[in-house]
Order: sequence, then structure tokens, then C-alpha cells
Amino acid sequence: MLHAETVTFGGGGLMRAAHLRSDESALKALWEQGGQVLLVWHGKPLMQRSHAEAPSDQLMWLESSHELVAGQFNQSVFLGLAEGGAGLFAVELKDWTPAEFDQSSLGSFVDRTEQQHPDLPDIACFAELRQVMVALSPFEAEVASTAKAVLAWHSSHGFCAKCGTASDLIEAGWQRKCSNCGASHFPRTDPVVIMLITQGDRVLVGRSPDWPEGMYSLLAGFVEPGETIEAAVRREVWEEAGVKVGAVSYLASQPWAFPMSLMFGCAGKALSEEITIDPNEIEDALWVSKSDMMQAFAGDHPKIKPARKGAIARFLIDNWLSDTLD
Repeated sequence: MLHAETVTFGGGGLMRAAHLRSDESALKALWEQGGQVLLVWHGKPLMQRSHAEAPSDQLMWLESSHELVAGQFNQSVFLGLAEGGAGLFAVELKDWTPAEFDQSSLGSFVDRTEQQHPDLPDIACFAELRQVMVALSPFEAEVASTAKAVLAWHSSHGFCAKCGTASDLIEAGWQRKCSNCGASHFPRTDPVVIMLITQGDRVLVGRSPDWPEGMYSLLAGFVEPGETIEAAVRREVWEEAGVKVGAVSYLASQPWAFPMSLMFGCAGKALSEEITIDPNEIEDALWVSKSDMMQAFAGDHPKIKPARKGAIARFLIDNWLSDTLD
């Protein structure tokens, strides 16, 4: 695909420097000598919000000596190196609850709440990544996505899956080791297919019941064990919408840290037209013409609201409308 690596969270050019993950002394030196730390709270990266002197949103990095991250080296994740060679790390902020905090907002489809810590400047806040992803540079988007995904894995995989013993963070946060049975555990990535299924100048879209009113997106689903990407595309479309799919091709991928997926964007040619939805999977599905989709993108369609900006679904549909898939 012509613009595959321009998808949000892709092509940021982060120098991950994986060879340093087992070199504790080198990492400790990077931490102590100008290390930059991205603080994450409940999956929300610390942001520096827009103001008169800085008109665009960006990540806020803390010095490793800052009181909120000092002494956290052994619990940090080494993300890689900045262009000038400084070490980049991520740390999860624990044991803090902001005043008047609504717990139900966490993990919701649309979380516009922002939290400010009393020990940080007024322009600093924790913001849901999906709300700020299109404002970030490709580099910062990749960094934030990586930090969120790996920290989410640590928060849900603190115990050995083999024997149940508490495991230890090693390899600069890129592995957990069980001291009891010796099992090693590595960050999990869940493969998901998302499908641009077309028939002539129409695309197949659907919606889940918990989405904002009127929002439609491309069909998607997890790849099952023993299944190819192509087979997953055909199975998911048939299961959700009752539409048979023929030829399948790969278009682009997107790391999607909600919590730790990799989206495989694919194109598929529909062999049938009639839609029969599975109400246990989706609420609705329909064929949308290019003219109707352009109207939806302009915000003028009476029924359809498009997938959110920054999501690979929006990216694929945009390229389909622009005839830039090839």
C-alpha cells in the first residue's frame, strides 16, 4: 500500500536499541545521565497541553530525578534512544487517585477526562491516548503506544502463567521471569484483522452497540490459533455479516495499544451482497457508497458517523476514497 507507514502509531522511527536491554549498567547510566521518563497513569500518558507558548499537544517527559519517578529504575521500561542519544523510559504511576475521579470513565469508548497531579505543572495532564493520538508526532505516537502496551502487559501478567508465582521484571521491562519454575514470559501482542470489504464502489461497515450513536467502522476480529490472516478475514466477515469474501490482500498494519493488539488491515472482495448480522457480534451492518462515505466524512450524512480519526479503519477508508490503496 502506497502510504502504509503513515498510519497513526506507525513509522515513528523509534530507535529501540534492543541490544541494551540486557546491559543493566549501560541502562543505569542512561537513566542517571539525562534519562527522560514518560509517566503513565491507568494507560494514560502524561501530556503537555496546548497553551500560548506551545500551541500543539505533545508528550511531557520528566527527568529521571523527578520525585514521581526517582528510584523507579528497576520498575521502568526502556523504550529506546532519543535522536541525541538520551535514554527514553516509561514508568507507571501507582498509588494515586485524583480528587473527584470517576472510575467509570477509565477504558470507556470515549474518555475525555483529564487528570492533573499536584506535583506537576498546570499544563501537564494525563489524557486518554485515543483522544490525543492525532495531535502527536509520528515519533511520539509510537513511543506512547509502546509504553502503554508494555505497561498494560506488566499490570496484567504479574504472576507466572505456568506455576502462579509472582514473576520479576527483567530485560529492561521486555521480559518477566519466574524465580520459582524459571519460566520466561514476553510481552503479548494480539493479532487482529480489520477488513475493507468492497463490492464495486461500496464498502461494508458495521457498528457495535456500545459505540457512539451513528458511528460505523470496518468489520474486525481476532485471528484464531492455527488460522491465516486471509482465513480470519473471511471467517469474521461471514460470522458478523453473513457475507462471503473471495480474494484477500494485505494493506497496512497498526499497533493498537488498547490494550495490546496489532491490527492487520486487509482488502477483500465480496462474493455476496445480502447481509445477515449476528446480533451477538454487531448491532448493524450496511453497504455504503463512496459518495455517502464522503458525505459522512464531511459530517453531513443523516445516519452515518465515520470511524474516529487516527484509527486504521478511518485510514483505510480514506485511502479507498482517494484511490491510493495501490
